[in-house]
Amino acid sequence: MSNILTAQNVTKRFGGLTAVSTLDIEIPEKSIYSVIGPNGAGKTTFFNCITGFYHPEEGNIVFDNRTILGLTSDQISQRGISRTYQNIRLFSNLTALENILVGQHALLKSTLFGPIFGLASTRREEADALKEARRLLAFVSLAGKGDLLAKNLPYGDQRRLEIARALASKPKLLLLDEPTAGMNPNETEDMTKFIRRLRDELGITILLIEHDMRVVMGISEKITVLDYGEKIAEGTPKDIQGNERVIEAYLGRGSAAQITA
Repeated sequence: MSNILTAQNVTKRFGGLTAVSTLDIEIPEKSIYSVIGPNGAGKTTFFNCITGFYHPEEGNIVFDNRTILGLTSDQISQRGISRTYQNIRLFSNLTALENILVGQHALLKSTLFGPIFGLASTRREEADALKEARRLLAFVSLAGKGDLLAKNLPYGDQRRLEIARALASKPKLLLLDEPTAGMNPNETEDMTKFIRRLRDELGITILLIEHDMRVVMGISEKITVLDYGEKIAEGTPKDIQGNERVIEAYLGRGSAAQITA
């Protein structure tokens, strides 16, 4: 299986702080891959390097056989990478349907003059966009809620809506930053099943940051562990569970015993 994303020697500094240090990661196509580590380990910084919010001082990031280093976030999105955030970033005063339509903006081809002059091509594109937005609402189990303001949706629905908005740009690689944060056990189980659906039904590669170790160990095919910006372990869930350095640096012996129970 080929790799959809390869990070080579990626290093990101903030003044005298090295947030990510000489990081190498290979993400196989159509896999579910997790990056874990304690707070401040560099996980979200790495996500921000992939999506163009930060530019590494060293190294390279190759996506779909082309470097994305130096590209803007919009350009990277157009290449096929989308993401969600640790803290939900929906447009709270827009409806669920409108939030998904915003996510499609990179794919739309109409110019400023299309809506002004009512061009047929613009009307067709708008109709297609609405149809796709409704399809995505149904896919994330929010059918019938398209007219509700995002801020009025329950927390779990807001998480699903954020994923639907990310899917609107038709990504090949989807970065999920703590998608089960703040969820109760039932919501967490539903979200875990849903993430599998994203890969199995849509063929999307999933790169996941997650602190719930049961989720990580239950869903991941491969895991990279970061600590203070450095990779300290990499392998299958079984490999990580038995890695002494991970147990000492991150999981703790009690947590490790709970996970393997």
